[in-house]
Amino acid sequence: MVIIMNADATAQNIKEVIEVIEKAGLRAKVMEGEQQKIVGVIGDKTRLAMVPFDAMDGVDTTVQISKSYKLVSREFHPKSSVIDIDGVKIGGGNFVVMAGPCAVESREQLLESAEIAKKGGAQFLRGGAYKPRTSPYSFQGLEEEGLKYLAEARERTGLKIVTEVTEVEAVDTVAAYADLLQVGARNMQNFRLLKEVGRANKPVMLKRGLAATLNEWLNAAEYIMNEGNQNVILCERGIRTYETYTRNTLDLSAVAAVKHLSHLPIVVDPSHGTGKWRMVKPMAFAAVACGADGLIMEMHPNPAKALSDGPQSLTPENYLELMAGVKKLYAFLQESGLAIDHL
Repeated sequence: MVIIMNADATAQNIKEVIEVIEKAGLRAKVMEGEQQKIVGVIGDKTRLAMVPFDAMDGVDTTVQISKSYKLVSREFHPKSSVIDIDGVKIGGGNFVVMAGPCAVESREQLLESAEIAKKGGAQFLRGGAYKPRTSPYSFQGLEEEGLKYLAEARERTGLKIVTEVTEVEAVDTVAAYADLLQVGARNMQNFRLLKEVGRANKPVMLKRGLAATLNEWLNAAEYIMNEGNQNVILCERGIRTYETYTRNTLDLSAVAAVKHLSHLPIVVDPSHGTGKWRMVKPMAFAAVACGADGLIMEMHPNPAKALSDGPQSLTPENYLELMAGVKKLYAFLQESGLAIDHL
């Protein structure tokens, strides 16, 4: 439930509404709407069934939220959220790029990748230190050693670090090194992990599951936010369909849908979404055009020798060419008034 205050509601009016909510054992969150302040109610709203909020001073009306996800919904939080990660803003008209290898393979490989990512204009370096793979015989990552290389790359380049956390026991370790915690597609409904990163003092990027509906994905984000972590970014990375030509089917309609349903920023992963490096550029451009708040892409100094996801990784030359085009397209959309915030 959200309680919409009058445009001229006083701070005392809002305080009185919050006191009623908290007295019932629920939580209240005050948000700025376009012209009014909104008090969101978190918890079992049946405890407030007999409270005449509409009769209280400063209250305009109350609105019931029908969706199972509350904190994530745009009804609860009408204004698009902006996630500030040490000065790098995601959402609200700020476009970000995260680039780097699928896996941290060596110190030299990662530092070279970081320099290339920075040269192209990325704000984040991506790289997996923990790599759960389909086959138990595939490269599984360097774990904490890889995290140390990521931290060194940040010191050298100033890039922020995004890397995946795969299990509850590793959250504190990964959080000690990373600027943005990534929950991968396979863990989207690992509810223990979602709760744990929700309690971590680090922003979280939640990738869509392999066959997850939008409702399931947004409810997974609700798990994180319900633990107190409001800094959540969604990532569309393709879903499993009957098509076999591409690795996954990149669902760009999800970007438009999320912009309508939720206030959270959303980035797109055209690398996992297609599995083919030749398709990354056109899908990256399409993601920009449909209103994504950013991109996360795989780039490797030598994809032919990559220990993970070489076929979908861009060469340095292809990455730099793509980035030049992304900058031009984004600038055009902004200048022409065609950029999409929400629907």
